[in-house]
Amino acid sequence: MLQEFRKFVLRGNVVDLAVAVVIGAAFGAVVTSLVRDLLTPVIAAVAGKPDFSGLSFAINGSEFRYGAFINALIAFLSIAAAVFFFVVKPVGALTERLDDDDEVTQRECPECLTDIPAQARRCPACTASVQPLRPSSTA
Repeated sequence: MLQEFRKFVLRGNVVDLAVAVVIGAAFGAVVTSLVRDLLTPVIAAVAGKPDFSGLSFAINGSEFRYGAFINALIAFLSIAAAVFFFVVKPVGALTERLDDDDEVTQRECPECLTDIPAQARRCPACTASVQPLRPSSTA
């Protein structure tokens, strides 16, 4: 049983997940600081109130703390914006620039539906003559 546990813990997925959780927690601290120390003062300068958590109303003795909800909503939107603009967009642009997989390397033979190279002139399975999808790089 201990060998199975060791095998489980040392699998790539578990280690990758552990690293992701640690990096995510550190990134969460950075984004929380960004929201609390930079964005909230900007909101306070515009709205005139730095903290909305004191806003509430009561109905029949039940207190509705809508200010805390506003704070949570602002934090969520700020964190989502920070993740989108500082992580998703840059990684997407980098991936797009580095990704050369847009080129078709395989296609189906029109006769037997076997996968053949895009530059093939003849299907290796049924020997049907096919036109290459792109010209050969060797001239």
